[in-house]
Amino acid sequence: MSERILIVEDEPIIADDIERVLSIHNYEVAGKAYSSTKAIDMLNSRYPDLVLLDIALKGDKDGIDIAHIIRNTYKIPFIYLTSFSDKLTLERAKPTMPYGYIVKPFKDKDLLTTIEIAIYRYTAEKNMHILLKDKVDSLMDQQLTNMEFKIVELIWHGKSNKEIGDELFISLNTVKTHIKNIFIKMEVKSRNELIVRLR
Repeated sequence: MSERILIVEDEPIIADDIERVLSIHNYEVAGKAYSSTKAIDMLNSRYPDLVLLDIALKGDKDGIDIAHIIRNTYKIPFIYLTSFSDKLTLERAKPTMPYGYIVKPFKDKDLLTTIEIAIYRYTAEKNMHILLKDKVDSLMDQQLTNMEFKIVELIWHGKSNKEIGDELFISLNTVKTHIKNIFIKMEVKSRNELIVRLR
């Protein structure tokens, strides 16, 4: 089954060109959205597996705003397409954790390679998530909350308390409180003990 890709690009000529490249290489185009409003509508109705997302979009939201929605609500991979590679744009884009960042104009090969790597990474992360969840569930009688499990995953990936707070949009004190509860439930005293227990 080929992946369904949503193209969010406000330049119709570029969107059509991307659609042509994807079709030639057996990807299914879930739709083409030329504005943030249409992008949200298509995310709800077209069920894409991956989104190609222009940062500079027409409408009340730009691509980075849409990326936050994708990450928090749809939990599917997205790749930024942009003419902007300045530091300010990069700093805004980084916390959304994109699966790729392609600067226009780009070559077909660059686009296809980035899509392939994004899909591979997303599949690997999903499999790791399932394995980690099974391991956590097998180790404890008392279940972790969804937020606690997200924090365990981020600890597993080596994130600091500050990085966890930034990614989950919670305060440092809230992160520390959750970690304290996780340690009690998992019967460990440190991050190292937690990681050893999960291996």
